[in-house]
Amino acid sequence: MIEMQDVYKTYPNGVLAINGISVKINEGEFVYVVGPSGAGKSTFIKMMYREERPSNGSIMINGINLSSLKEKKVPLLRRHIGVVFQDFKLLPKLTVYENVAFALEVIEENPKYIKRRVMGVLDLVRLKHKARFKPDELSGGEQQRVSIARSIVNSPKIMIADEPTGNLDPDTAWEIMDIFEEINNRGTTILMATHNSEIVNKIKKRVIAIENGKIARDEMRGEYGYEI
Repeated sequence: MIEMQDVYKTYPNGVLAINGISVKINEGEFVYVVGPSGAGKSTFIKMMYREERPSNGSIMINGINLSSLKEKKVPLLRRHIGVVFQDFKLLPKLTVYENVAFALEVIEENPKYIKRRVMGVLDLVRLKHKARFKPDELSGGEQQRVSIARSIVNSPKIMIADEPTGNLDPDTAWEIMDIFEEINNRGTTILMATHNSEIVNKIKKRVIAIENGKIARDEMRGEYGYEI
C-alpha cells in the first residue's frame, strides 16, 4: 500500500527533515505518527500526498512512484488520498453540503450520485441535519467532521490526518476518534500525526515515532512515549 525506501528530504535552507527513512504500511492499517516538535512528522506526512517531494529515495503508493510522478498527475493521485488538517480548511462561503460536494463536482461526477454520496458521508459523521449550515455556524468539532466527510467522499483508500484533534476540546477529540475508527473499520488505511498522548495510549494502534528525521520506534499497539 505505502512503502518508503531510503527517503531523504533536505530543504533549500539546508535543514535535513527526513534522514533515510524506510517503512512499509499495509492496506487497512491505522498508524499514529508521533515525535517531538520539529522531528520531521509533518514532512513525513506531506510527502505521502506529494505536498513535499523527497530529495532522495522512493515513495510508492498503490504502485505509483511519487518521486517521479509528473505534476499534472498529482491531482489524480489525491483523489485516492483523503487529507484532514488541524485547521479544517473549509470554504467559508459554502454550506456544509457544498463543501463536501465540491470534491465530487471538480471531477464532474453525476449530480444524482453526488447528492446520494454527500448525504451518505454526512450521515456517517453525524452532520446530515446541518447540511445547509455555513462553517461559521458550526462548532470546531463539527467543522472537523465536515473536513473528514470531504476527505472521504471520494472513497479514498488512504486517509492522512495531520493533528486532526489539535484544536479540539477532549470530549470532541474522542468523538472525532470514533469516526476515524469507523472509517478504518470500513477498510481505509489511516495515518494520523498527533501530539495527543491520551488518545494514542488508550486507542492502541501501530505507532511510528520520528526523531531527528529518523524512525526511532515502530511498534504494533505502541504507546506515545513522550513527556507532554
